[in-house]
Amino acid sequence: MGKKKVIKQTEEELLKETDTHKVPQVSILPKTSKQMAHGRVYIQATYNNTIVSVTDESGNVVAWASSGNLGFKGPKKATPYAASRVSETVVEKVKKTGIANVEVFVKGIGSGRESAVRSLAAHGLNILSIKDVTPIPHNGPRPRKVRRV
Repeated sequence: MGKKKVIKQTEEELLKETDTHKVPQVSILPKTSKQMAHGRVYIQATYNNTIVSVTDESGNVVAWASSGNLGFKGPKKATPYAASRVSETVVEKVKKTGIANVEVFVKGIGSGRESAVRSLAAHGLNILSIKDVTPIPHNGPRPRKVRRV
């Protein structure tokens, strides 16, 4: 194979090469939150957890929290106290966006349903309507065949 010849670049060639590979400077602006007056609050209350999320009118999530997110563990996540704390946390996040009037959609059969709604009203949100959107089967799946012994 033989020896390989190493070609050294001059200083001028090195400067030209570094000038062409410059990364453009991008200024990062602080994120500004949009001011809105109306919003929607979705409360999902299950047997194991309570999740509250606030969206704008087009459905984009503005803020959310869950009882597991706040540090509640195990069966304490599904308590009414945990649900009220979750609602309180979400209201504090939403205050910055200026949402004052909300429509509430409640889904699920957990014990935190009512306390979450009460906590929203107690912390300064004006509730326009409350709607239960819990899915209910109209007839359900086909029943099992009769057991023969």
